[in-house]
Formats: sequence, C-alpha cells, structure tokens
Amino acid sequence: MRKSWILACFINFFIASLMGLLLRWMYVAPISGVNFQFLMHGHSHVAMLGWVYLMLYCLIFIFFVPKESQQKNIYNRLFWITELAVVGMMIDFPAQGYAFASILFSTLHIFCSYYFCHLVWKDAKPATFPEKRMLRTALFFMLFSTLGVWCLGPAVGMLGKASAFYQIAIQFFLHFQFNGWFLFAVLALFFKQAKLNFDEKKFRLFYNLFVVGTVLTLALPVSWSLSNPAFYWINVVGVVLQFFSAILFIQLIQTQFQTFFAPLSALEKNVYRFALLSLVLKIAIQLVVLVPELAQVSHQIRNFVIGYIHLTMLGIITGFLFGFAFQNGFLNSKNAIQKWGAILFLLGFLATEILLFLQGIWLLLNNRSFPNYYLNLFLSSVFLPMGLLMLTIGIFSHAKKAFNFKHISHIS
Repeated sequence: MRKSWILACFINFFIASLMGLLLRWMYVAPISGVNFQFLMHGHSHVAMLGWVYLMLYCLIFIFFVPKESQQKNIYNRLFWITELAVVGMMIDFPAQGYAFASILFSTLHIFCSYYFCHLVWKDAKPATFPEKRMLRTALFFMLFSTLGVWCLGPAVGMLGKASAFYQIAIQFFLHFQFNGWFLFAVLALFFKQAKLNFDEKKFRLFYNLFVVGTVLTLALPVSWSLSNPAFYWINVVGVVLQFFSAILFIQLIQTQFQTFFAPLSALEKNVYRFALLSLVLKIAIQLVVLVPELAQVSHQIRNFVIGYIHLTMLGIITGFLFGFAFQNGFLNSKNAIQKWGAILFLLGFLATEILLFLQGIWLLLNNRSFPNYYLNLFLSSVFLPMGLLMLTIGIFSHAKKAFNFKHISHIS
C-alpha cells in the first residue's frame, strides 16, 4: 500500500468537511451563485465515497489481503481510478448537481466498487470465521445497496423525483451503505484488530440477529414515503433484534477487551471509546424512535435526520477508522499536530451533535429556532475541517518517512 492512499483519503475528507462548513454558512448568509442542493450532493458523495469507502478499501487491503496478492498492481490502479471518480464528483456535483458528468463519475465509482468486491472475495484470507463472515456480509451489503441507485433512473422516468418509488430507492441505498456495508466492514476490522476469540455459537446468534435487524429497520425510512402501520411494526422487530445483538456483542468482547485496550495510548483508547459510545447512542436513538409519535416526526425535523446521519458517519464509522489509523501508525498519537487535530475534530463533532439534537428538541416542543442557532452551529463546525487539516498536514509532513506500520511492515 502506498502512503499516498492514506493521504488521498484524508484530503477527500478535508474537502468534504469544507463543503459541509460552507453549507452551514449558507444558513447564516446565503451566497449568490452557489446552489445549496448541488453543494450538499457534492458534500455527501465525497464524504461517503471519497473518505469512508476509500479508507475501508485501504484497511481491507492491508489487513485481509495476503502479502502475495498485495503485489498485484491492480489494487493500486483501481484505487486511483476510484479516486478519479471521487474527484469528478467533487467538481461536478457542486457545479451541476445530477447531470451527465456527475452521473458518469458516480457510475464509474459503482463499477470500481464491483471490481473491488470481486478482488477481495477472491484474494482475502480472514484469519477467523467471525472476520470472514463480517467481511463478506459487508461486501454483500455494498453490492446490494446499489440496487437502489439503479432504480433511480426508472423511478424518475416513470413517476418523477417526488414519487415514493424515487425516495425509497434513495433510502434503500443509504440504509444499506451506512448500516450494512460501512458498519459490518468496520466491525470486521475491529474483530481483526482486537484478535478476539469468540464462542462460535454466541457469535452466530449475534450475527443472525444483527443481519436480520439491519434488513428489517429499512422499514422506518420506507414508512416516511408509504403510510402503512405494518412498516412501524417491522421496524420495531428490527430494532429489538438489533438491541439484543448489541447485548450479545458486549458479552462477546467484554472478557477480552482489556487485553486489547491495555497496550493502546490514551488517545487511541479515547477514540475507540468514542466510536463504541456512538454505537450505543445510535441503538438508544432507535429505541426512542419506537414511540409512535417520535417515529412520525423523526424525519420531519431535519436537525434529527442530520444529527443521526452524522452520529453514524462521523461518530461510529469515522471513530473506528481513526482508531485503526492511530493504532497502526497511519496517524501518530505522539505527534502534537495529529493529536490536537483528532481532539479538535472530536470536540467539533460533539458540539455540533449537541446543537443539532437540542435544536430538534426545541423545534419539537416550541416550533421555533434556538437563538443564534445557525451561527453557533457554523462556529462549532469550524473545528471539523480545522482538525482534519491538522491531521492531513501531519500525514503530509511525514510523507517521505516510513509510516510506523505495527503489523504490516512488508507493505511498500
């Protein structure tokens, strides 16, 4: 793996964060000539596909593809073709929204992801059954999620963008990207890092509950477009199954967690704690939304939607990715720039999440905005790109030095 891969991922994330910061400034002072919707599409695509997808690409390649297969240049070529697709979306979505060029680059990214799945399925050698099962399920959900993308064209052609079909197709893609591909992949990597020995029977029960719960909880976003009480009850079953799977997950890791935790630096421990706490909060929010009145308004108050998406994307997924990066020397917890970069990012995330959910609750109770809410949200959001810039500078300043890869010294 070339060090430039990691650098590219962090540059993508930094640019996505700048787009997000600009979006929040536009609530304070709208900018003429900048289309909010187009910029939002650029922000979401670069964050999901330029940061999370490519960082998972790097880590899966490092930890699951054996040394002899890593020598294949196809992985390097595929990475940069995928990065080209990301750069295309980075430029074209803010400029044109969904137009020929942006759709072309999005489609290129999807086909790159299909080929990546093929390579990993063929080459990867997970060391344990849980790692293999979680990794392959993550790859399956990645492929499965793209069915939603392929339905968008027919949905627009037959019924238009305002149709339930179109909205459900989008939610299908997002649900199985975030809760399927991303979450299962980071857990596969976490199992690999922690080197846990599982009771196979208990793991199978955890896994089955988790998968079924992931599929059934699609019913909640579907219920936003199709009004039918059945979707509420399907989501209830899914959330309950995920709750029990979370209890099993805690039981699986608790006896061995201290062994994994002990050699980590204070920053590494806190980043992992942050990711795990975010996962607990995600499940808690799903349980709260089982209250029918809250289920109804959960998507109507945008602050709740954005807060929940960022909790998953930045809290859980990015939290784990930062933990893996620090633990394996891609980031250096002893480097002052990178240490403070991570701290600023986490503080910015925490402050913006508090503001988003407080504003959502305020709107729910009073139907009006917090005083100076948008300005405070913008000011809190400044810490996110600031932290990422420091992390990126730290990587770039050490680009000519060897990364301190603790487990992968054979990689060039």
